[in-house]
Amino acid sequence: MLFSSLSFIFLFLPVFMTIYYCTPKKYRNIPLFVGSLIFYAMGEIKYFPLLIFTLLLNYAASGILWKIENDAKRVLLLILLVYDFGILLGFKYLSGAIPLGISFYTFQIASYVLDVYRKKIRPADSVVEIGAYLCMFPQLIAGPIILYADIIKQIRRREYCMENLEDGLKTFVLGLSSKILIADVMGKLWNEINVAGFESISTPMAWLGAAAYSMEIFFDFNGYSLMAIGLGKMMGFTIPKNFDKPYLSRTVGEFWRRWHITLGRWFRDYVYIPLGGSRTGTGKTIRNLLIVWLLTGMWHGKGWNFILWGVSIWVLIVLEKCGLEKILKKHFIISRIYMLLYIPLSWMLFAIGSLEDIGIYFGRLFPFFGTEGAVYVNQADIWRACERYGIFFAASVVLCTRIPSVIYRKNKRRAWMILLLGLLFGMSVYGMVKNASNPFLYFRF
Repeated sequence: MLFSSLSFIFLFLPVFMTIYYCTPKKYRNIPLFVGSLIFYAMGEIKYFPLLIFTLLLNYAASGILWKIENDAKRVLLLILLVYDFGILLGFKYLSGAIPLGISFYTFQIASYVLDVYRKKIRPADSVVEIGAYLCMFPQLIAGPIILYADIIKQIRRREYCMENLEDGLKTFVLGLSSKILIADVMGKLWNEINVAGFESISTPMAWLGAAAYSMEIFFDFNGYSLMAIGLGKMMGFTIPKNFDKPYLSRTVGEFWRRWHITLGRWFRDYVYIPLGGSRTGTGKTIRNLLIVWLLTGMWHGKGWNFILWGVSIWVLIVLEKCGLEKILKKHFIISRIYMLLYIPLSWMLFAIGSLEDIGIYFGRLFPFFGTEGAVYVNQADIWRACERYGIFFAASVVLCTRIPSVIYRKNKRRAWMILLLGLLFGMSVYGMVKNASNPFLYFRF
């Protein structure tokens, strides 16, 4: 079930919120847990038992993990991690199908047992408590990745008020309109390029396609995160933000501190720092960064393009740490050009599954490397695309800046802003009725 679907917005959500708010405050984790299980089962009943078994196994074992010590404790932790990550890797690399949300709930439950092992947190008091944490439907399918230590106080006690309910609804609408009115439209342009074939597009069209995919993946994933944050706020939760205007970054390192923030934090806390982080000398720091980015690539998928994507990020971050960052920080224009090239090129490594196709597409982007004819192939395609998608692309560029968020924060209580949000909601609903909404891109990761 998609957040950007009529069945969710007009059926599941109203019924759930009615039951949730009619339940006494101290028992609201029960409808949250049960409702989240129903939400998942409606989306993918086939792998519903896997989610339940993973939840129960880690809950039961965490209680034992808290009580025992020494070798037995380490052995039990190893068994749990082998199970959790073994299931994840098995589906990603050995199976043709990936259970919905498995990448996200695996990382959450693994962080939970690791923190119990380290005595940073106590085990959950009940199945409902751990279930409300792991299965909370706003973030179950595609994050943000929430740590148990950050949410447990809210699970046990949270505040409810009309202001939070209103703000949550507004945030949900912003996320919905980002998905339907920007991401899905940019996705159509990228899909047209794939259908036409990379060999048949001109160089300008190749650059527009790369830029369009960059906008699609940002507004798709950020839109989902905003909807998750909004839904959480409607239920009394503060879910951490996942994006902080990443396309305004001036270095690759800064970009990845602003993009998918909760995933970056997970790798920092549970991989990079335990390996020694940057405290063990330059050589080991470079090694630790390589491990993190190889694992990040593997987390996204089994294709060689994801390994290439991860390694390319590692190379640039290492170069920045070796002095490039200082140069970029001193020269505004150079850093902007650097990131304007990096962002679309990086996403092409991410989006195109075949290394051969990556080579073809980059040949279209850079025709002076032996494919100069690409400049003259289908020259009218760029003008046709601009006529149909130009206004949406221009809007996406403006929305990547700070201006819209500043205007929203200053005016979100004003009547005209509420009317504008109502208009965006109506346009989004119309878009869902007219065209079936595409699944969120990160559902397949």
